[in-house]
Amino acid sequence: MRFFLLMAVIYTTLAIAPVHFDREKVFRVKLQNEKQASVLKNLTQSIELDFWYPDAVHDIAVNMTVDFRVSEKESQTIQSTLEQHKIHYEILIHDLQEEIEKQFDVKDEIAGRHSYAKYNDWNKIVSWTEKMLEKHPEMVSRIKIGSTVEDNPLYVLKIGKKDGERKAIFMDCGIHAREWVSPAFCQWFVYQATKSYGKNKIMTKLLDRMNFYVLPVINVDGYIWSWTQDRMWRKNRSRYQNSTCIGTDLNRNFDVSWDSSPNTNNPCLNVYRGPAPESEKETKAVTNFIRSHLNSIKAYITFHSYSQMLLIPYGYTFKLPPNHQDLLKVARIATDALSTRYETRYIYGPIASTIYKTSGSSLDWAYDLGIKHTFAFELRDKGKSGFLLPESRIKPTCKETMLSVKFIAKYILKNTS
Repeated sequence: MRFFLLMAVIYTTLAIAPVHFDREKVFRVKLQNEKQASVLKNLTQSIELDFWYPDAVHDIAVNMTVDFRVSEKESQTIQSTLEQHKIHYEILIHDLQEEIEKQFDVKDEIAGRHSYAKYNDWNKIVSWTEKMLEKHPEMVSRIKIGSTVEDNPLYVLKIGKKDGERKAIFMDCGIHAREWVSPAFCQWFVYQATKSYGKNKIMTKLLDRMNFYVLPVINVDGYIWSWTQDRMWRKNRSRYQNSTCIGTDLNRNFDVSWDSSPNTNNPCLNVYRGPAPESEKETKAVTNFIRSHLNSIKAYITFHSYSQMLLIPYGYTFKLPPNHQDLLKVARIATDALSTRYETRYIYGPIASTIYKTSGSSLDWAYDLGIKHTFAFELRDKGKSGFLLPESRIKPTCKETMLSVKFIAKYILKNTS
């Protein structure tokens, strides 16, 4: 009996041991022709590559800069192959585990106080939502819009006056688990909006006349997993009958051109679209909430990382939406506003032509539903740290992004009916 108990303890320990990334590397390659693109694609047949940019092998194209992670064991093979085919490359990260540990470069602040300069795990974010309610009862309310596959709550914070119907903006963060700076921004936005009400002229005007619905983390299960087990986890944590692979990419699961890309139907890929449109509880909770508030929601903004871009529809087609010029103007001025703080440069444009075609994205779904101002931020940086942006960069990222979001909100207030 004692033997079986011991084996059970050992098994449990092994089963939950977090993934380590010792001496794993992140490469950046610049593909100059079709032959070089084919070489990289062919490498994926024998070596497992975790694509950071673009999201998947089928998005690789000529003249593209590609970032990917590879194990220590395979890194020498990759290097030799790239050199053999004269493919220009650089190693962005030499030891991924070291970089993961280095991202926590801000000291803990006063015990019990929520820190906006640090990454916060899910339990801290839940506690923070409760503190926001207590601190600003006249301005903040918390709405449970659903739960995840692992039964974690999905909370939206409504920021604004509680009386009357107003225009609203819906914002979500953390659709991809490993993009930690995204939930950090949603927390910062709520904090700054409530803190500056009555002091900052622009924010006071916005909150007097508008509501903001803020979902700090949409992919809660994946976010928890990225903290406890696998820092590089991207998808949610759904399980499927016919596969041992876990998770759906929630940003391929929305009911818009969902099945247009056959390359997203493999459950083992990071961009798996799920078994059906809106099959995931997280996606369904968001779509149900937005549909039920469609009369008031005039803009949808989603926050990702990394690459410093502000993206507009469409992703599933190169066709431009009817108000393309209007969206382009807003994106241009919003990125200009962002750059005034630290001179951080963003590029902007439609998803398909600016990065690559995507299917089933929340941005395109919201636009086709009738929300004619939809935007996706790809926050800092441009690849030096990638998904592992150091905590010391959180506040600058949030401060500059806030300028951009405030401009978009002012524009929505003035120019939508």
